[in-house]
Amino acid sequence: MAVPEDKPMTFWDHLDVLRSVILRILAVALVGFLAAFCFKEPLFRLILAPSHPDFIFYRWIAAISGWLGMNGGGMQDFNVELFSTTLTAQFMIHMKMAFYVSLVAILPYTLYLLYGFVSPALRSNERRSSTKVVVWSYVLFMLGVALDYLIIFPLAFRFLGTYQVSPDIPNVITLESYTDTLITLTLMMGVLFELPVLSWFLGKLGVIDAPFMKKYRRHAIVAIMAIAAIITPTTDIFTMIMVSLPIYLLYELSIVIVRRTGSRR
Repeated sequence: MAVPEDKPMTFWDHLDVLRSVILRILAVALVGFLAAFCFKEPLFRLILAPSHPDFIFYRWIAAISGWLGMNGGGMQDFNVELFSTTLTAQFMIHMKMAFYVSLVAILPYTLYLLYGFVSPALRSNERRSSTKVVVWSYVLFMLGVALDYLIIFPLAFRFLGTYQVSPDIPNVITLESYTDTLITLTLMMGVLFELPVLSWFLGKLGVIDAPFMKKYRRHAIVAIMAIAAIITPTTDIFTMIMVSLPIYLLYELSIVIVRRTGSRR
């Protein structure tokens, strides 16, 4: 429904615009889902790549270990077979993964539509700030997703998929367990990478400041190492450092952001 520009919009006008935004998001999500569902082989080639010993991260570790004179860095060839245990499992997992991939693919368009709905109610300075927040939230989330897919999930799968309490007990990893772990870790890392945005928001509210974050830096490092140990249940310090370092760098970046935010208030 078109509303004259010089006429204030009523509650029902706003509701109608919101309904239009939601319908457009759902339509694009449906198109993305159908596209992801139809391209089954490329989709699952991407999803299942970390389960193969020739995955790019394993090759990186092997190359670095060879350059350092180490014996493969514990990344020798391994074989973990995935199984489907129920009649409908593969079809339902296909639909679920197509759905999640489509959500990630259309996320920029979704944020664009939602921002377009909210932005008319913002002042010019608020509009500039919110634009930066939306853009950086998406960029940081995707960086977290990429880090999980390329490093964290392969490490977790390689360790847990080959771990045995006894040679008499083989691992039988279901496809559902594999995909659920991938989704969970990906979401977790995407959320963790929102730390600078959260710090900026808390700094704006005056809840935290740069001296406070510097004072508790050592506590934050301990917390980061604990989170890294939970996310990647491996036994070597190298893996923990690879996971902890990006999160710690985000913490240091958050201190800079909060300092600049406080100086502008």
